[in-house]
Amino acid sequence: MSSSTPTVVLVHGAFADGSSWAQVVERLRAQGVEALAVGNPLRGLTHDGEYVASLVKQIDGPVVLVGHSYGGPVITYAGSRADNAKALVYVASFGVDKGESALGSVAEFPEVELATSLVPHQFPSGDGTDTEFTIREDVFASVFAADLPAEVTAVAAVSQRPVAQAALGEPLGVEPAWKALPSWFAVATADNAIHPDSQRAAAKRLGATTIEVEGGSHAIAVSHPDEVAALVLAAVRSLG
Repeated sequence: MSSSTPTVVLVHGAFADGSSWAQVVERLRAQGVEALAVGNPLRGLTHDGEYVASLVKQIDGPVVLVGHSYGGPVITYAGSRADNAKALVYVASFGVDKGESALGSVAEFPEVELATSLVPHQFPSGDGTDTEFTIREDVFASVFAADLPAEVTAVAAVSQRPVAQAALGEPLGVEPAWKALPSWFAVATADNAIHPDSQRAAAKRLGATTIEVEGGSHAIAVSHPDEVAALVLAAVRSLG
């Protein structure tokens, strides 16, 4: 592939992993677009943003960054650190500005089911411990993926990637990449993890080209891969 052809870098959010992008990757590759689903550490916004930026910098040629959920703030950070990042795609995402955290960005919107469904766990951090969260297994499907079959959500509920409290609570410490790069946004209209009105407000703030995935849960990359892949392809093709 020519170094001038954009590579798509897909960044998952909390409670998920890179396999959540599998169907989107298949559709992008069918259109001749190379895609890489990276492992988001989920430890802190600066840490995760720097990690993703370091991967992007090692790719030859332009990159389209795609972020789901908390992956949105991560690409907002990483896109400001990697000169070859040329476009941003947000999927059922938070939209943060400098000095704002993921949780802070949704504070003024109605509470969603996720807010009452988190289970705290302790993990070692340096000389002490820190806190991370998963979603209660019995409500995982309703919160995260209500439009997916029960056999899929049953496995997803017991294979969650925990997110550190610091990741969701840490303010963005750099100028957001969306102030310099064109953005696209997929709003999930039946999302119980990030309120749809919050997503709409974020898309407006970012000046993003926006689609709405009707009836889409938070896991729209899995449940509606055609729509998500089409939006990513629009961003890729905009770069010529």
